[in-house]
Amino acid sequence: MASQRASLTDLSRGVPFSRRHIGPSAADSQRMLDLVGYGSTEELLDAAIPDAIRTTQGLSLPAAATEPEVIAELRAIAARNRPMAQMIGLGYYGTHTPPVVLRNVLESPAWYTAYTPYQPEISQGRLEALLNFQTVISDLTGLPTAGASLLDEATAAAEAMTLTRRASKVKSDRFVVDADALPQTIAVIETRAEPLGIEVLVADLSAGLPEGEFFGVLVQYPGASGVVRDHEALIVDAHARGALVAVAADLLGLCLLRAPGEIGADIAVGCAQRFGVPMGFGGPHAGYMSVRAGLERNMPGRLVGVSKDVDGNPAYRLALQTREQHIRREKATSNICTAQVLLAVMASMYAVYHGPDGLRQIAERAHRMATVLAAGLREGGVEVVHGAFFDTVTARVPGRAAEVVAHAAEAGVNLRLVDADLVGISCDETTVDGDLLSVWRAFGLSSVSVSDLDAATPDALPEGLLRSGEFLTHPVFHAHRSETAMLRYLRSLSDKDYALDRGMIPLGSCTMKLNATTEMEAVTWPEFADIHPFAPSEQAAGYESLVSDLEGWLAEVTGYDAVSVQPNAGSQGELAGLLAIRAYHRDNGQAHRDVCLIPSSAHGTNAASAVMAGMRVVVVACDDEGNVDLVDLDAKVEKHRDNLSAIMVTYPSTHGVYEAGITQLCAKVHDAGGQVYVDGANLNALLGWAKPGQFGADVSHLNLHKTFCIPHGGGGPGVGPVGVRAHLAKYLPGHPLHNESPVGPVSAAPHGSAGILPISWAYLRLMGPDGLTRATASAVLAANYVAARLRNHYPVLYAGNKGLVAHECILDLRGITKDSGVTVDDVAKRLVDYGFHAPTMSFPVAGTLMVEPTESEDLGELDRFCDAMIAIKGEIDQVQAGVWPAEDNPLHNAPHTAAAVTADGWAHPYSRQLAAYPGGVSAVKYWPPVRRIDQAFGDRNLVCSCPPPEAFEE
Repeated sequence: MASQRASLTDLSRGVPFSRRHIGPSAADSQRMLDLVGYGSTEELLDAAIPDAIRTTQGLSLPAAATEPEVIAELRAIAARNRPMAQMIGLGYYGTHTPPVVLRNVLESPAWYTAYTPYQPEISQGRLEALLNFQTVISDLTGLPTAGASLLDEATAAAEAMTLTRRASKVKSDRFVVDADALPQTIAVIETRAEPLGIEVLVADLSAGLPEGEFFGVLVQYPGASGVVRDHEALIVDAHARGALVAVAADLLGLCLLRAPGEIGADIAVGCAQRFGVPMGFGGPHAGYMSVRAGLERNMPGRLVGVSKDVDGNPAYRLALQTREQHIRREKATSNICTAQVLLAVMASMYAVYHGPDGLRQIAERAHRMATVLAAGLREGGVEVVHGAFFDTVTARVPGRAAEVVAHAAEAGVNLRLVDADLVGISCDETTVDGDLLSVWRAFGLSSVSVSDLDAATPDALPEGLLRSGEFLTHPVFHAHRSETAMLRYLRSLSDKDYALDRGMIPLGSCTMKLNATTEMEAVTWPEFADIHPFAPSEQAAGYESLVSDLEGWLAEVTGYDAVSVQPNAGSQGELAGLLAIRAYHRDNGQAHRDVCLIPSSAHGTNAASAVMAGMRVVVVACDDEGNVDLVDLDAKVEKHRDNLSAIMVTYPSTHGVYEAGITQLCAKVHDAGGQVYVDGANLNALLGWAKPGQFGADVSHLNLHKTFCIPHGGGGPGVGPVGVRAHLAKYLPGHPLHNESPVGPVSAAPHGSAGILPISWAYLRLMGPDGLTRATASAVLAANYVAARLRNHYPVLYAGNKGLVAHECILDLRGITKDSGVTVDDVAKRLVDYGFHAPTMSFPVAGTLMVEPTESEDLGELDRFCDAMIAIKGEIDQVQAGVWPAEDNPLHNAPHTAAAVTADGWAHPYSRQLAAYPGGVSAVKYWPPVRRIDQAFGDRNLVCSCPPPEAFEE
């Protein structure tokens, strides 16, 4: 009998992408199932997932496409976007990403697959890059301490508002905002202020401050209209009245203008987008904040500081408890626990590559373009509203503004329609002479000579506001002028780091899985990268289609009725969801409902977000199995029944368990009039098997940088879409320049970090419904396999039905530490010597390690990790038996650097080979650049900008 031939169609499709994404083969999966004790993944998931939440329908998504098909589809979508000369301004500008940075940072998995540098010994490269970023911000703003980036300019300004409230001694609840601030900034500030009881007064500050008390002031520098004003007297007046002042400053403009710190500002905020980061229809970009001395310990987000390792060598690390949400919970001052690291790295390298002279030249060119543009308008009889400006010109054409903007668009140039009489025009690094000619023609002016006007036109910056001192004097900003030098600098930094391109990152709660190259490819295409977020909708038809697809697919996989992708981090998704619940209760005449129940096991951001949404946090206990204690829940619900607003619960739980009582929990809260918020951080354990919107939840945020494959990029970017049931749909976040909503924006751009949404769109298209379902099963199988292999060596703290875990497991080291003195820190650092990133340490339970292997790691890597953990347990036994002293053993001294194991002297009671190659000599060896870092020293001696080279001399 002849064998059946495969069809041409089958042959052309090749191996399904899901087979590339999911690590274990069918044979390997069966070996794993044999150890766990199940015959199939379906049987395993049937046992693990409670029947009450199981969906009976498959996912209604397009069938999986091949990688070439997805690229072709994305090309077709991108073709519906129309890149223009973007002269809209409003905080978004054209920029040239240096190709050496584009290829070796944004497109390099060594940078985009790295995780947040909580393990600093294996993160020295990205920490140095972030320290460079902080130095750029500090130098240009003239304020001594800058953070490692915030989410965008608008949220940075909102964080400045709450910081001034905390630091000011004025008892007023009023915050004054410059009417010439960016409109999206004003809107986000208002969204964030209302639940906190802050009154926002938007005022024209050109004539000075308003009467009455206020705790803080925000001014824009230059203004949204382009005008450059001297705010020094206003700041002096504000300080005399007890208020603090934040300046939202254009980073490129600060290369020419006096620094905010020089004119007395307490805080500076803004965005580093125009330092080589594409517009991307609104993001992601690196927002920034810097502060004067005395405010650094009140800063939100992350801060990189300089410390030393055990040998006294300078080393970098995150400073000042940068995950304060997990410590202070509802007392946290901000819910932001992430940054925009990858974009901050790009911006820092833009500054390193160009240096201060290059940056000044780019700024001067943008300014000259604007001055020549204004001169041509004046010559043609058009009124230019402001005489002092940096890069933005406002022109008055009574009744003709819309006509001018339309004519410019026909010529391929986008201008800003301010109102019926005013047109805004912004110049940038990419502006060319032809753009000026097109703008003049749009105003009905005859062409003039750009060069003649340039020669005859003076600058438009006030003499008293010109920057006089040097900036970026550190050698790092002068040493890499050639591309060869820059390439080697970037390589030297990435070589110091451990990222997913080196090996497994088994971080519980963080989902470090494959970020496929095909998923990443479209991000840098000009049709996606160079679209302004406020461009006319017809110019962004491709983006709008992609967003619509993605929101619809996310609604389908979660069981919700509507989704918004605007939140540009999980924390902002939490806030958006809670604000929707708050608005819903208020519309129903129940504004008094303000109690939010939160289990003690929840992510710390949950509590911080609830406070930011104007809610009172009440903690619900967990039982000995890690589940929400339903008896305590009953008591808390009954006590707060009349005021119950919501419960926030993570599912599967933060303990890595499918809780059987979740449907009961939902019913109890609904019965008391509350809403159910299911934190979607662990959605990767549900896709294809259960839908929160169907088993009782009203709202969830999702983490596209976890479940849907947007890479972590060293700690950001992220996207945190929010999904809701129909009754909450009208309360999804709006935007003043896009759509109306009872709830304002939580991000600066209408679609948040739209520039990276093609990644998740591609993942869903590549996987299809069956691939997503298999990925979930494979992730759960991997976690249970690791638990089964390690259970006899480390107790697995929590388990659900039939002793199974969900997508992650918690290894309990508390008894081991008590008996041997070896801590979770020792195990984490020793894993570096074995060639691994550590699991999540001491969260959600102190003294434990939370392991999430994901579906992307193959059986060989899973076994290599398990073998390492078992070997480490053997080393612990040696310590406990007294073979090695408690203060001198491979764990206590880990990690071991090349310098340490090749030093002339070796006085340790174990061999150099055991120190460096505990798993045996391997051709591939990751060497950490520093030994264990002294965390406390860095906090006591806070240094947050580039140290001088002498600090690194022996």
